[in-house]
Amino acid sequence: MGSITRGTTNPNRLRRCDRWIAGPQGWRLRRSGAPPVVVDLGYGASPITAVELHDRLRAVREDVHVVGIEIDPERVAAAKPLERDGLSFRRGGFEVPLDAGVRPTVVRAFNVLRQYAEDEVPAAWSLVQERLAPGGLLVDGTCDEIGRRAAWVAVDASGPVSLTLSLRMGGLERPSAVAERLPKALIHRNVPGEPVHAFLADLDHAWARSAPRASWGARQRFLAAVSEVRRSWPLLDGPARWRLGELTVDWAAVAPATAA
Repeated sequence: MGSITRGTTNPNRLRRCDRWIAGPQGWRLRRSGAPPVVVDLGYGASPITAVELHDRLRAVREDVHVVGIEIDPERVAAAKPLERDGLSFRRGGFEVPLDAGVRPTVVRAFNVLRQYAEDEVPAAWSLVQERLAPGGLLVDGTCDEIGRRAAWVAVDASGPVSLTLSLRMGGLERPSAVAERLPKALIHRNVPGEPVHAFLADLDHAWARSAPRASWGARQRFLAAVSEVRRSWPLLDGPARWRLGELTVDWAAVAPATAA
């Protein structure tokens, strides 16, 4: 279920999200009794992101099984030679077709829904939510072509729970540069009157006020800026993640103010 995407991808493009899944979300894999299943949904013209995801998550659970799912049969056929123990590919879409009785612990859908209309997002989320294992998570995200700017929404069985921004700090002019990579549920909401717009504006203002810290490097400047933002916004992580150019905010604080 779904539409064939443009399929653009690059090696190492999704490293920021992979690092987050293996880090703060790694407990979801570790607590699974059976070998956890992680889906790379809509991996695109190249299966490299699924291969990389498997490599990275094996450090968390050696028995993890990554399934690359694509709606384009030619892309699936091209990926088949790369199958190995713990990595497989199959055709499908948001219905997440797995073997009977198998439910995924994590479904990563990157640069997929951005090609849909905003009002199509809830139905796509709902389809995936129905397939998740107990305590499972859908990660709906978008990033630039080489993965230097990324943003993703974490969605569990109850609905969206958080928004994460992840930025390469070298050469960063202002944090709101990530706005053009917001997930489809938010990208059209970066306008005055919407919470996500206010959040990015506050982050930019804090970044500007932290300019004196730049003499110690962009990381120290970012840490100072996010520490300031934390006073007004419900951030769900701490300095260990901020040092990576990453911060996560409670979804309720940035959710769209009006219906699509």
